[in-house]
Amino acid sequence: MEIQSSPNKRLISIDALRGFDMIMICGADAFFHQLEGKTNLIWVDSLAKQFEHPVWIGFTFYDFIFPLFLFIAGVSIPFSVSKAIDQGISKNELYKKVFIRMLILIALGMLDKNAPFPFFDWPHIRLGSVLGRIGLACFVTVFLYLNFNSTKRLLIVAGTLILYYVCVMFIPVPGYGAGNMTFEGNLVGWIDRTFLPGRLLQGTYDELGIITQFPAICLTVLGSYAGEILKKYGVADTKRFMQLLTTGILCIVIGLVWSLHFPIAKRLWSSSYILLTGGMAFVFMAAFYAIIDIFNVKKWSFFFVVIGMNSLTIYMIYRFVNFRYTSKLLFEGLYVGLDEKWHSVFESFGALVLVWFLLYFLYRQKIFFKV
Repeated sequence: MEIQSSPNKRLISIDALRGFDMIMICGADAFFHQLEGKTNLIWVDSLAKQFEHPVWIGFTFYDFIFPLFLFIAGVSIPFSVSKAIDQGISKNELYKKVFIRMLILIALGMLDKNAPFPFFDWPHIRLGSVLGRIGLACFVTVFLYLNFNSTKRLLIVAGTLILYYVCVMFIPVPGYGAGNMTFEGNLVGWIDRTFLPGRLLQGTYDELGIITQFPAICLTVLGSYAGEILKKYGVADTKRFMQLLTTGILCIVIGLVWSLHFPIAKRLWSSSYILLTGGMAFVFMAAFYAIIDIFNVKKWSFFFVVIGMNSLTIYMIYRFVNFRYTSKLLFEGLYVGLDEKWHSVFESFGALVLVWFLLYFLYRQKIFFKV
């Protein structure tokens, strides 16, 4: 196998994997979910059920989507930080830049989660958000990347996940005791109810609240380790691939074993959930890297690259533009004669098409919105 010629070479696989992740959030999820009960095929219904979150404990493929994005955000950090350093940007300047980026993402996240924004009802604003979590995770990960080597960062991840486990399982919650994993009695919920102002998504707690931020950050730190593997100069591509793959498998195994005592739960961001989804992210990164950047099979990835190059753009636009409504206005005449139960499926598919062509237009015009 060839050895990568440049340590700062842009890897198409990273953009493609980011695009794969974003399309699951902005269109594909609705399309697959709408297939349930339409075909009388068990495998189709099973696939559709993978695009809805479990009510509480458990795991579906849809639970993997947000962790994957946190992971990919980390993968990009070694490349972007090295580029900044090569341009003569100091550590303090980098901290300032990433801190401002974090504040912007927190603000956009609050807008996203509170639209229409309650300007005159501040006590009911939801503070937790997807974008805010990404911003904070990237800020912490950049700090760790600039100050600790990969071994120390992995030890920090391990320590954080163990400490989180100890807190959730052994700190007693008033009225419920220690280790309570119910919806009402878990430690995460008690901390949010006690210390987090504003509206809580689950009522008794918020899955994007205070202490779940700590295990979530671990996903971005793990992503930065994957980015280091991919960026390492003078290493055979096959060795990079095997390191990503074996790290992913190891994380998955540890996560599954740990889940026997600390259940896999997206709502709680349990340590077992972090290791399972982090391991899956390593495996997906390895697969995309091997297919696209090692074996040079790239044509299929263009669909995802178009999305991945404007991930923040489509996340925000999808929140405020009703693509399904536009899809119905434009395409309903094509399927109006079919069984009505299929209308929602075609609406979702049409919305997915519109989303992609909007991003393709921006891609052709070289318009990329970044923070």
